[in-house]
Amino acid sequence: MASASKKVIYAALIGNGLIAVTKFIAATVTGSSAMLSEGIHSVVDTGNQVLLLHGIRKSRKPPDERYPFGHGKEIYFWSFVVAILIFAVGAGISMYEGILHLLAPQPVEHPLVNYVVLGAACVFEGVAWSLAFKEFVRVKGRRGYIEAVQTGKDPAMFVVLFEDSAALLGLVVAFVALLLGQATGNLYFDGAASVAIGLILAGTAMWLAYETKGLLIGESANREIVEGIGKMVRSFQEIEKVNEILTMHMGPQYILVNLSVHFNDRLPLGEVEKTVTRIDASIKEAYPRVKRIFIESESWQSASAQGAARTP
Repeated sequence: MASASKKVIYAALIGNGLIAVTKFIAATVTGSSAMLSEGIHSVVDTGNQVLLLHGIRKSRKPPDERYPFGHGKEIYFWSFVVAILIFAVGAGISMYEGILHLLAPQPVEHPLVNYVVLGAACVFEGVAWSLAFKEFVRVKGRRGYIEAVQTGKDPAMFVVLFEDSAALLGLVVAFVALLLGQATGNLYFDGAASVAIGLILAGTAMWLAYETKGLLIGESANREIVEGIGKMVRSFQEIEKVNEILTMHMGPQYILVNLSVHFNDRLPLGEVEKTVTRIDASIKEAYPRVKRIFIESESWQSASAQGAARTP
């Protein structure tokens, strides 16, 4: 999964880098505000791909004394930084440029250059988007698209998909504005397109920030995994009751599990230890992303009392 994510990110990185250069050349030649905003958008996207690759590399560092559960959440942090950059830099500068051109509109020169650049950008972005979308569809399985984003634990995948989708939508806005401006002679279409591109980036950034925030602060494993673990533990005859199952993603491929269970009161101490070992092995075999399991022996009355105490 990590290698697939990196492949998608590298494709987006190369595409956005090439597109950014051509857009800035076109903006310089034509004086188009929308094209300048698109160039800024591509530069931000290129930088974001670099940050995601950095996050993936950092997240692979092994556990150490200071970080005993590893560095898996690095990818969550850097994905959140990407969302902030899209909002602050991409959306902010695009809207600023658009407002300036609305206040003092200027004619777009050599519009043919813009059409050529927009066409080339659509090809590059389309290829990158296609790779990201195919991988996203493969990973999401039977889940719906929105559900897959909400329950996904690898933000690198949907961050790239969101970025590429926003980029394609921005290209469409720039193309329509260029066409309308040329057809009507109205100079305000160019600045309005730049503002619209900024709003698209702002919306994308806010959604990305919302989705990555939960992962960053400690989101649980997906419901089917939690339910599967509960069903598996209850199948052990030595377990009278499963009081509580707490899970947290320490990274896309690292799940931490804490179990509170009530063992059979007549079970010898030696058998309790053997049962714990069997439960640990069974869960890790069924769910390879579960790396660490902590099992508490607790009567269901005590667990219920503690749960009531935690309830506000």
